[in-house]
Amino acid sequence: MTRYRHLLQQVRNLGRYPTDEEAERVLTAVLAVLGSQLTGDERCDLAAALPDRARTVLTNQIPLPTPVTAPAFVEAIAHALGTSLTAARWDASSVLAALSTLTDDHLTDRLLTHLPRGYALLFGRADLAAVA
Repeated sequence: MTRYRHLLQQVRNLGRYPTDEEAERVLTAVLAVLGSQLTGDERCDLAAALPDRARTVLTNQIPLPTPVTAPAFVEAIAHALGTSLTAARWDASSVLAALSTLTDDHLTDRLLTHLPRGYALLFGRADLAAVA
């Protein structure tokens, strides 16, 4: 099984999508929105961990000057997929949890440090950042 196919199967299983096509549609949308959020070493290291096809989707996006909040990230996914915010949260979590299996915990920690507070839950982690 290719690395891309393995990632697609993880997304399909985690998201309980009925078909590979639906899982791929969600994977592509989430990677595209995520690609606009990441810069620097975190972007490069995540791209290096991805299969070629997924890497292309991520890196073809022009990063925003600053990443958007987690709710805005979910809204962008909802818009891209034409779904509700609830469905988009599910989709984001399904893909981000699958991506976490391709990377080590250190890279996921670095991604979460780079992104605004609130993304941890989308990656399937508790958001334990201290409130100031």
